[in-house]
Amino acid sequence: MTHPGPGSHPRPCAPRRIRRPERAATGPGFRALWAADTVSQTGSAVTLLALPLVAIGTLGATPLQTGLLVMSEYLAFLLVGLPAGAWVDRLPLRPVMIAGDVGRAALLLSVPAAAALDLLTLPQLYAVAFGISVCTVFFDVAAQSALPRLVGGPGLVRANVRLEATRNITQVGGPGLAGALVGAFTAPVALAADALSYAASALLLARVRPLGERPAARPRASLRAEITEGLRFVFGHPALRALTLAAAVSNLCGTIGAAMLLVLLAGDLGLPPLLCGAVFAAEAVGGLAGSLLTRRAAAAFGQGRAMCASVVVSGLLWLLALPFYQADRRFAVAVLLQGLGWTAFMTFKITSVAYRQRLCPEPLLGRMTATFRFVVWGVMPVGALVGGLLGQHFGARTALWTGALGELLAVLPLLLSPLRTARELPGPDEPRDTPAAVRT
Repeated sequence: MTHPGPGSHPRPCAPRRIRRPERAATGPGFRALWAADTVSQTGSAVTLLALPLVAIGTLGATPLQTGLLVMSEYLAFLLVGLPAGAWVDRLPLRPVMIAGDVGRAALLLSVPAAAALDLLTLPQLYAVAFGISVCTVFFDVAAQSALPRLVGGPGLVRANVRLEATRNITQVGGPGLAGALVGAFTAPVALAADALSYAASALLLARVRPLGERPAARPRASLRAEITEGLRFVFGHPALRALTLAAAVSNLCGTIGAAMLLVLLAGDLGLPPLLCGAVFAAEAVGGLAGSLLTRRAAAAFGQGRAMCASVVVSGLLWLLALPFYQADRRFAVAVLLQGLGWTAFMTFKITSVAYRQRLCPEPLLGRMTATFRFVVWGVMPVGALVGGLLGQHFGARTALWTGALGELLAVLPLLLSPLRTARELPGPDEPRDTPAAVRT
């Protein structure tokens, strides 16, 4: 959350406890943020398929070049992830999110414009992907810092479930829409749809309240001191450290395979855009189902055990899917297993986000989120580069096998932490500004 700044007006004090979490997650501020996120995610689902297809189909990118494009999409989390958290903690949140949406819209529009003039090149795609990643770093840190202020601690799980459910709903139709747009027009034209979605998201974010106030005054620490404070908080807490390391291993290995997925589908197997989009749509359907089952799974097994099982089961399902990625009827089995893997993984994803948000004190939310993403998303450029190198020298399928096997290791940090036997998140009566013990 934002720090108070010199000479600013103090924001109204929000109640620390909300007795009706179901109402906390449906207030006007949250609904506006929810709507903006829904519109933006719909377009982002189009870009997920369209941007690599621009490189592979329009520009004839090799596996290594495709890996470099995926690396560019996450590079900002490694380069500016940590200072972004400290900067966001000093700024009003809503303008940061609006600027992120406007920047992403402008960058995406440059692709169809260059294609129309026959000036599109791979270096431009790399620059666009990196610029989008910079905007996404600031947008996501600000959005995750805004959610606890809009919702309050008791409603965070419910709010995160709603956000994840909606994101997965939009991602069901997004890849299919991308496949249709790419098939009917071109991949650069499909990117224009995403640009419009970011512009619409920016307009909706203007309605989010009360996130435009400047923080109230407090002594300003140096940027290095604030970054250090965020690192110390995350890695000094056993549960947060375990969640961070588990997510980092999962993302590192997952990106090794994900960087080469479209190379396998569109390149090696020669599948049409609609079938390529079906894989991402299945992931979204599985994620939607998993988001709706998260609370039941956590209640049945306990938060910690459910997260451990989530990581293991999802990894096994993704591993089982790989032999079925063929240009025949077996492809349907691969798509089904891929979707079921995301159904299982959502318990870890949603529960870990809610845990981090509830445990962290408000002044540290931006830096905590940035620290987490610096580690967890910062490894993804490395994974994309490794995937590109493996795909270039040993084939896309080898890269996918390597990533899937590695993802099974993500459960180890959880098993070696107090989360292994944790039953629930810190309760609403436990102060967020104290590193509360994990309940067992």
